[in-house]
Formats: sequence, structure tokens, C-alpha cells
Amino acid sequence: MVVASLLVLALPRSSLSLSLSAQSRHHERTTQPTTQPTTQGRITLASPRLGVPSQPAQTASHTPPPLPPLVSTRPGVSQDTQLTRLNDTHTHSSPASRSPSPPARRARPDSPPPAAAAAAAAHIALPRINDNDPQRRRERQRQMLAQQDAAGDLAQLVPKPRVDPAVEAKRMANTRAGGAYIPPHRLRAMMAEQAQQDEASDEYQRLTWEALRKSINGLVNKVNTGNIKLIVPELFGENLIRGKGLLVRSLMRAQASSLPFTPIFASLVAIVNTKLPQIGELLLHRLIHQFRRSFKRNDKPTMTATTTFLAQLVNQQVAHEVLALQVLVLLLERPTDDSVEIAVSFMREVGAFLAEHSARANNGIFDRFRTILNESNIDKRVQYMVEVLFQVRKDRFKDNPVIPEGLDLVEEEDMITHRISLDDEVQVQEMLNVFKVDPEYKANEAAYAEIKHEILGSDDEDDEGGSGSEGDTEEGASGDESDDVDDGIKADGTVDVHDQTGANIVNLRRTIYLTIMSALDFEEATHKLLKLDIADGQEGELCNMVIECCSQERTFSKFYGLMGERFCKLHQKWAIAYEQCFINYYATIHRYETNRLRNIARFFGHLLMTDALSWTVLDAVKMNEDDTTSSSRIFVKIMFQEMTEGMGLKNLVERFKDESLAAYLGHIFPLNNPKDTRFSINFFTSIGLGAVTENMREHLKRAP
Repeated sequence: MVVASLLVLALPRSSLSLSLSAQSRHHERTTQPTTQPTTQGRITLASPRLGVPSQPAQTASHTPPPLPPLVSTRPGVSQDTQLTRLNDTHTHSSPASRSPSPPARRARPDSPPPAAAAAAAAHIALPRINDNDPQRRRERQRQMLAQQDAAGDLAQLVPKPRVDPAVEAKRMANTRAGGAYIPPHRLRAMMAEQAQQDEASDEYQRLTWEALRKSINGLVNKVNTGNIKLIVPELFGENLIRGKGLLVRSLMRAQASSLPFTPIFASLVAIVNTKLPQIGELLLHRLIHQFRRSFKRNDKPTMTATTTFLAQLVNQQVAHEVLALQVLVLLLERPTDDSVEIAVSFMREVGAFLAEHSARANNGIFDRFRTILNESNIDKRVQYMVEVLFQVRKDRFKDNPVIPEGLDLVEEEDMITHRISLDDEVQVQEMLNVFKVDPEYKANEAAYAEIKHEILGSDDEDDEGGSGSEGDTEEGASGDESDDVDDGIKADGTVDVHDQTGANIVNLRRTIYLTIMSALDFEEATHKLLKLDIADGQEGELCNMVIECCSQERTFSKFYGLMGERFCKLHQKWAIAYEQCFINYYATIHRYETNRLRNIARFFGHLLMTDALSWTVLDAVKMNEDDTTSSSRIFVKIMFQEMTEGMGLKNLVERFKDESLAAYLGHIFPLNNPKDTRFSINFFTSIGLGAVTENMREHLKRAP
């Protein structure tokens, strides 16, 4: 009987279904389809059709014999033996069915309920495993129980070590990344706690280093054209001598990730370089080192970022133009597609500066580009880029100015130019990027505090006598009153408020611009501008706005010349203001593009030829090779040509021979130096005004 049951279980489901169907048909022919009484542990069909009973099958309740506990209390009985007994009890607990017909459905074996009951009785969570093979299921349960027991024993034998928070924080701080993130308020609290103990301790220096690094990174990342003037004082407020490596690294990373902001970073470097030139020098050393390494590795993205930064530093005159020329020569010496492409982008950034300060070398570079375009076998795309570069040069780099608007923040006399070439030995000083304990920490901090005071001034100056005690003398009280009066508090109690934000100047310029643009002719514009009641000392703002509006026109309009002439002839204060404007514009004329320069020159030429402006202002023009630039020579040429057209060459020559002007024309027509005399003669002859050089030619003939 047992063998038959095993054979039935071994058959496939399809064979079992066919066998059961045959037995059902045989049973239908021999017996009536009535429900048979069931005995304990037997299942009887209630319908001749298999699997569709007319009444639900009834199974007698079966109570298995009691099982032994999973964990025996007797010594010497192993866990494997207990588990074997548990599974054997489950396997043989149900007696085999003695029904003449096979059951309609057999349940697939599952985790045994008796075993679960035994495990619950023994207070052990038996793993639930779905497996048809009892031996494999038993083995897997044994392995999982053994693993659970081993883990529990190990947890009891090896307790978890207690970690000292201070030691753990110090260990994490010594890691390369600086440890875990510390919120700013927590960092300030830790710094205050360490400062109370010892300001020169290693822990306090490390905390200040972390605060310095985060502050520099934050300031560099948020700088833009609008807030650069606000970022610079905050940046100088940090110890840049101690953190110069951090500042340079942050600048290089920020510039490499956002190339369009390179002019802003270069302007920031130019400002810092005026006070701390060692930072500008370190940045150039690292950029040159990075350029060499990327050039050897053919790392095009890094080289593009490096050359862009170098070009803007040359524009800001932090680096000398020789460095830019060396980079171009190296890139074009053995031209490839990548090297020519990088050279083109570099030339677009620095071309306007080279054309102004090194015209001969700039022409040589463009000759090399022309040779590469005609002879070298480069890609079509790169050829188009070179052709576009020639068109950009023809347009005077109008889309690539030397310094973008709003970033020309350093005066020429304050600029410090580092003459570092591409072949010089550079010092990268990577050790400045990492923390190092400073044995002279307090002394160095005090020294930088003095430097910061010189750069920024004192924001909290002591108010002498302002917070005296009740025993102050009457003399001290009178001193306080005098200080208050000096600060703007009048005797009657009123206070004069002075706007230091420049909002009034901006509003005045806007009003002047709108008034000029809305006027039909120069007389109406002059009348409306005079009704603005411009305060004393602000005449220069009106004159500057008239000149700026004139320079923005596509071509020179006599509307502005007539307006300036009318102002100069109305009152002497306007003439003095325009004379000062002439001196200022001539000193900074190299900052203007050609079209604006042309309009400004014709404007002042109109004022001079109409005698609205005194000719004594020509004393500011020094016609020699050292004191002139290409821009200033173009300015003088256009201005004199405008005067010649208005006055005539004969009248102009007679005016230059006026004895009253001889003292003011000595720099334009120099006679004390033969070299300068020849230069002036050649200049005026080349622009078609050789008639004004007769006196200088006679002087050269008489000279020994």
C-alpha cells in the first residue's frame, strides 16, 4: 500500500489526471453516484466527474500524535537529532488513505504545522522554508538555526566598544576630506570653545582653517559683475596670506567649471593683486604648470580653460603680453586641429589687447594663421574658425573687448604686472592647499590684521569722549559736541544725511539721458538741461553724459557738438568742466573702441575749432613715441582733421603760430629732443598736416 502511494506521488500531474479519470468512469459503471460514508483519514468523491464535486468534500478532523519538543532537555541529544525527529514526525504523522478511489486533490507539502507548534512550544523561531524535499528542507533549517545561534553567541561574547566622541571627531578631522560635515553654527561654537582654552592650539587652528576654506569657496562661487565690489572687502576680511593656496585653487576650479565667468574671476584677481601681488604670482605659476601638463597630455578641455584664464589675466595686465605671445607661438609651431582651435579661441580673447600694445607681434601671429590656412592640411571646421577669426579682427574685436563693461576696476597706476614667461621655472607650492600647524599663529594673525586695516580701514573707530563716565569734565563734553557737529549734527538739532550709495548720481544721469534723447534740437536740449538745477560740483556729470551719448552714436552728430559749444559759451564753469573732461578722456582713450574714439575726437575737435574750448588743453598732448599709444595717435589725428575741415589748413597753421599758445604747444611740436621732433614731423606729415611742421623742420636744419 505504501509503495503504491509513492508511485502515485511520483507520477506527473497529467498522468495522474488520466488515471483518476479512468478510475472514475469505471466506478460510474459499477456503482451509483451517491455519496459514500467517509472514514478517518479517507476522501471519497461525491460526483462521477473528477474535480467538479456536487457537494463539498468532507475531511474528518485528524489529530496528530503528540510530538517531542524541538530542543530536548536531556543531555547528549544534538540539535540535528532533534530536528530529524521533528521532520520525521511531520512526515509520518498522517496515515495513508485506504479509499478505493484516489483523492480528487492532493496538497503539496509545506512547512509542517506540527514543527511550528513544537518550535513555538520551545520558544524558538523556526525558519519557514518552502521545499518539497523533506531532507533538503531539514538541512536548510539546521544551517539557518546554526547561523542564528553563532551570531547570538558572538554578540554576547564580544561587546560593542564604546567610542569617545572627542577622539572620533579628531580622527575624522585628520582624514583627507576634513571629516564629516559640521554645520556652521556648530563650527562657530566649537571655535569659541577652543578659543577659550587656547587660541594657538592645533584644534583651534584646524577649525579656523576649515572656516577659512569654506568662506573663500563661498565668496568665489557667488561673485558676479553686480556684486564684485561687495565681495572684495569680504574677501580681504579673510586671512588671504594664510589661505592664498586655497584662494588660488578655488579660483582655478570655479573658472574651469564656468568659462563665461572668466573675466569676472580675472577682475577679482587683478584687484587682489594690487594689494597682495604674491597671490597673482602664485596663480600664474599654477596656470603655467597646468598648461604645460595639459599640453603634454593632449588634454584639450583643461588647456582651453587654462588659456582662457591666461588671456583674461593678460587683458587685466596681471600677466605680461609676452606670455600670451609665447603660448600662441607654441600652439602654432606644429599645427594640429586641436592646437589651432585652441589658438583661435585664445586669440579672440586676447587679440584686442595685443593689437593695442604689441601690434607688430600681433601681425606676425596673424601671418602665421594665414600660412596655416593656405598650406596646412587641417580640418574644414578649423579652417572656418580661422576665417571667422580674420573677420573678427576686421571688425576690431567688437564682441571681445579687452575688459568687459563693469569690470575695469583697477587704476593703471595701481596695476602690478608679473613678467613670467612660459619657460621660467615655476613654483606650484601644493603644500599651501593643506592644513599645517603654524607655531607663530598669533603673531601672523596680528600681522594680517594690520594689513587688513591698511586695505579696508577701520570700521569701528574709537569715538573719543563719546562714552565717557559721569565724572567727565565740561571740556570733554564740549569736545563731544564739536565731534557731533563735525559728523553732520547741527546746533539746532537737524541732521544732514549724505547719500553714499551713489543713487543720486545714477538718477541724475538717467534724467540727463532722457532729456537729451527727448529733445528735438540742441537748443531745446540745452534749455531743458539748464532747468535741472544741477548742484555745484556736478557739472562734470552733465558734461560726461553729453560726451558718452555722443560716443554711442553710429556716426558723429553735430547735435552734441553744438550742445557742448552752447554750454561752454554760456558760463565759464561749463568751459572749465569740459576742459577737465578733455584731459580725462585723453588719458583713458585707449579703453574705447574705434567708433566711440572717433566720435569723442570729433566732438572735442568741434569745440576747439569754434573756440568754445580753450586751446590751452592741448598741453596734455605729448607727441613722442613713449607717451603715445595707437589709440591716442588716432584720437589726435581725427581731432586735427576735424579742426582742419572746419577752419581750413591755412587758418589752423596761423593759429598754431600764435605766440600766446607757444607755451602750451611745446609737447605737440617738441624742439628739445631731435628724436621727438622727428617723430612729430613724421606723424603730422602722415596725416596730411605737413604744413604745421615747418618750424620743426627748420629747427632740425639749424640743429648741430
